[in-house]
Amino acid sequence: MVEFGGWWMPVQYHGIIQEHHAVRKAAGLFDISHMGEIFVSGHGAAAFLNRILTNDINRLRVGDGQYTLLLNPVGGVIDDLLCYRIEEERFLLVVNASMIESDVAWILSQNHDDVFIENGSQNWAGIAIQGPQSESILSRATTSSNPLPARNRIAPFKFQEGPLLVARTGYTGEDGFELFCPSTAAAPLWQQLLSIGEPLGLACCGLGCRDTLRLEMGFPLNGSDLSPERTPLEAGLGAFVRLEKGPFIGSEILSSQKATGPRVKLCGLVMEGKTPPPRPHYPVLHKGEVVGETCSGSLSPSLEIGIAMAYLPTEIAFPGNHLEIDIRGRRYPAITSKRPLYQPASLSELKKA
Repeated sequence: MVEFGGWWMPVQYHGIIQEHHAVRKAAGLFDISHMGEIFVSGHGAAAFLNRILTNDINRLRVGDGQYTLLLNPVGGVIDDLLCYRIEEERFLLVVNASMIESDVAWILSQNHDDVFIENGSQNWAGIAIQGPQSESILSRATTSSNPLPARNRIAPFKFQEGPLLVARTGYTGEDGFELFCPSTAAAPLWQQLLSIGEPLGLACCGLGCRDTLRLEMGFPLNGSDLSPERTPLEAGLGAFVRLEKGPFIGSEILSSQKATGPRVKLCGLVMEGKTPPPRPHYPVLHKGEVVGETCSGSLSPSLEIGIAMAYLPTEIAFPGNHLEIDIRGRRYPAITSKRPLYQPASLSELKKA
């Protein structure tokens, strides 16, 4: 157990590698109650969110969700989050635990419209179930005759413990769901899912494998790979920046950066041969010169090799470029790679469906 974002959180239950493989092969159960839930509602809520977020809220139908970013005026990332349209004029923002207070303060400071903003984080809990068996397990737990939501959708459901919101998004690369419920219902719901899922290979999972799973996918972590000093374009998240929708906070800077091209890009790195795994803040070298440092780094249980991400000058950030990473005073070979660094089977099948 460790302190994380003001919460006391499990790093592992049985072991990081064991839990990692459980998610890739069967299913993993994650306590994500540390995440923040901010509700934005009222006439003009969509227009308000479009002015403070990078993605286009108008693309969301009721029940749709999208990944998006909250920026400062110079285009740096305050937080990355998920936005769900749960009613025509009511939205749920799921934000990072360590950013709840600062996100709420920033959003309130920008609210010059008739928009109601509610921080529901203390009253809501979250449970994620991820992996190829997640749909089968969840289907057995629900009392609803309605099908579970499609990818990037959210819907209200009834379970034995009462009503909750079920989203199908995920942070592991596998097919999976996030269940948002009143905090009093979380422990019974966790036990219910565990009792149904354990015969199918479901395992309790902690922060350790959550990090290795997302790193294999090249998903950035706020505070490590994302920061107020880096823009979404530098982080390779241009697909979630809709400049064509009109002005939003930071858009002028991003428009200029898109026109000239970012000077640095967040790159995936894969170690070559048997080497120690890279960790954050290790120097990255090109032709003997330090050109950056790792933001995230770990052993990939799926690839059985060290992987990392780092901001590198654009001219050397193309896939297949040979670099070195300084690990405790010794240099080890690495190669730049496209993200994701690992292609999960269950998500590939979901995309075909």
